[in-house]
Parts: sequence; C-alpha cells; structure tokens
Amino acid sequence: MLDAAVAAFSASGYHEASMDDIAARAGISKPMVYAYLGSKEELFLACLHREATRLIEAMVRSAAPDLAPEEQLLRGLRSFFGFVAEHRAGWRVLYRQARGPFAAELATIRSRMVEVAAGLLRRAGVPAGRDVTVLAYALVGACESLADWLVDNDDEPAGAVATRLMNFVWPGVSREASLL
Repeated sequence: MLDAAVAAFSASGYHEASMDDIAARAGISKPMVYAYLGSKEELFLACLHREATRLIEAMVRSAAPDLAPEEQLLRGLRSFFGFVAEHRAGWRVLYRQARGPFAAELATIRSRMVEVAAGLLRRAGVPAGRDVTVLAYALVGACESLADWLVDNDDEPAGAVATRLMNFVWPGVSREASLL
C-alpha cells in the first residue's frame, strides 16, 4: 500500500493524488486503504516516515567505523545518492511534495539527516560543536539540491554525483578537521 501511495503522491502531488488512485495502484478497495492507514494525511505521513527511515538507514549502514574517515563519508554519500536514484518517487515525496502542509515534518526529517551527517563528519575528525553542525547543514543542503537534480537526470550515475560532491567538500572538511 505504501508503495502505491508513494507512486501516486510522487506523480500527482499530495493534493491531487486521490485515495481512489492509491487503492487502484495497490489493488485493494478504497475502504481498505482507510481501514489500514486512516486519512490521506496519515497515509502521506506514513510514506514520509518510511522513505526517510529507509534513506537514513542506508546512509548509516554504509559507513563502517573501521574505514578511513574519507571512505566513510564517501560511502555515506554514495548510499544517499544511490537510494535517491533507486527510489526517485520516494525522493519526490520527501523533498518536493512534503513542502507546504508538511513543512514541520520535513524539518524534523532534515534534522535527522543533519545528525547523521554530523556523525560522519565527527568520524572524519571534525570536533563536535558548532562547527560540525554548520558543516553538516551545508552538506545536507548540498545533498538535497543534488538529489533533486539527480531525480530529473536519469542518465546520471548516482556514484558520479557522490564522487563530485565528495571532491568538492572533502578538502574543506579535512582542512576544518586539521585546524581545530
């Protein structure tokens, strides 16, 4: 059901997607959608939470602590962009459709992503505190922007996007770590 809802919300947006369309995509009756997931708003929030959790778990799983800091960060970026490339509809729901009526929920999701990014940066040698938080927000913002671009460019390999961003941010991250 959630896959059907993500596909419908991604294609039509929150306001235009109908519970009839979601039920048809899921191969069940509309009353069953309401019975399992409640209102359209509750269904959308369930989609947001699932997609955000899957994205963050993919990033966390990729950064094994026994790897060099640079490799941990690169793997985190590859996992992020790999997830986006494999789940384009999920990204559209998270990043494009959640704006507006779900802005508060999106802000909470972004905060979780910043926490993960800050953890990766701390492992890269950036000390905890304000500086790592600022860098984490910058990294998440860059990831969101590039992911939004990646969703519309099917021919671009996710790994290439991750490598480009890594080449852009790593000199600053490693320099920041050495200065503090």
